[in-house]
Amino acid sequence: MKTKKVKAAGRYGVRYGRKVRNKIAGIEFLQRKKQKCIFCGGTAKRLSKGIWLCKKCKRKFASHTYILPKKE
Repeated sequence: MKTKKVKAAGRYGVRYGRKVRNKIAGIEFLQRKKQKCIFCGGTAKRLSKGIWLCKKCKRKFASHTYILPKKE
């Protein structure tokens, strides 16, 4: 269940407080966003904690947990 204020964290209902649910909603939004592969610049998808798969170069690699760092 989603709500306007806390988005996908609405599944927790009234539990844990609004600040905590807002933080969770922000993290989940970022981790589900399309990320750029650190090797080829293609689209990488998060498979699990810190495990990423690039759709373009088919590389599976470990990196940051929720979002990939920006390539400089």
